[in-house]
Amino acid sequence: MTFKDLKIIEPILRALKEQRYLTPTPIQQKAIPILLQKKDILGCAQTGTGKTAAFSIPIIQLLSLERNKNNKDREIKALILTPTRELAIQINDSFTKYNKYLDIKHTVIFGGVKQKIQVDNLQKGIEVLIATPGRLLDLIQQGFIQLNKIKYFVLDEADRMLDMGFIHDIKRILPKLPKEKQTLFFSATMPPVISGLANSILHNPVKIKVTPVSSTADTIKQSIYFVEKVEKKDLLIRLIKETDQKSILVFTRTKYGADKIARVLCKAKINSEAIHGDKSQNSRQRALINFKTGKTQVLVATDIAARGIDIHELEWVINYDLPNVPETYVHRIGRTGRAGNNGTAISFCAQDERPYLKEIQKLIGKKIKVISSELEIV
Repeated sequence: MTFKDLKIIEPILRALKEQRYLTPTPIQQKAIPILLQKKDILGCAQTGTGKTAAFSIPIIQLLSLERNKNNKDREIKALILTPTRELAIQINDSFTKYNKYLDIKHTVIFGGVKQKIQVDNLQKGIEVLIATPGRLLDLIQQGFIQLNKIKYFVLDEADRMLDMGFIHDIKRILPKLPKEKQTLFFSATMPPVISGLANSILHNPVKIKVTPVSSTADTIKQSIYFVEKVEKKDLLIRLIKETDQKSILVFTRTKYGADKIARVLCKAKINSEAIHGDKSQNSRQRALINFKTGKTQVLVATDIAARGIDIHELEWVINYDLPNVPETYVHRIGRTGRAGNNGTAISFCAQDERPYLKEIQKLIGKKIKVISSELEIV
């Protein structure tokens, strides 16, 4: 199946081709035709399944076709709510890519920064607004945003919204939306609170469930070191110092661990920064920019903070701590080896992490190469 088979209009097809989007992912194949029919969707899908394109492409197409019917006003007609600044920025970037040959005006708003630039963009007139809940409510209360013309509403990563305490903000936003609209609800998991929220805002939704990704790209060279916990930091320093890789993403299980590893690396004169949920928005964005521009060689991240990190030609991913959820391993190492590029994924496994390794190998259906010597570089 191709995007043309999904009845995507030519300007979007051209933009997708330039981005080397050739074959729709399973969620795109299922969701796009339904959304183009203007039906509500309840989607159970994790980050990394291609859901941003699954909802962005149809929204751009529908708004473009509506404008061709002499509807040229610049009122907000689509709202995408997402939990973190990083995800909001990534979604906005995706709209820019898919919208390259059209003229759908969009912008992104989030907290943690001064509002002036965001307000200026809003006042120019936009059709698609990507927002985090807190800043959205703030600007609504100040009178800068009206949601009474919304036709398309996307609630993305609903379970993460719950985890981050945004569920009450969402309940304050919902009454401000028109009753007649198309709603797209996405969540990786469906705890009772999230299921109840979905039932309250969706109208006869089509349910889509995408099986968690379980395969790793052949372009990623995977290996593992069996190493005691106390030896991990020394091994990490050796690997980084003995390679010429310019961008290395290191995953740790905890926020405290991310900070500690970044400090250890900086002490070893390796330019590093940590990113996690306790960091301020400004600090997180600065760390991402420094990493993307090559100012920082190593970014140490937790899984939650890593949502939204999309760096082309990322060379290495290192699992300092093995994840206790096997699908998380696939998502982590999937940050490298993208778009046909080669990538390297190295994992450290302490004695108490061996059960995690067993589950990971069971999920991906292959044994990960064990490096016998800590000094050997893969």
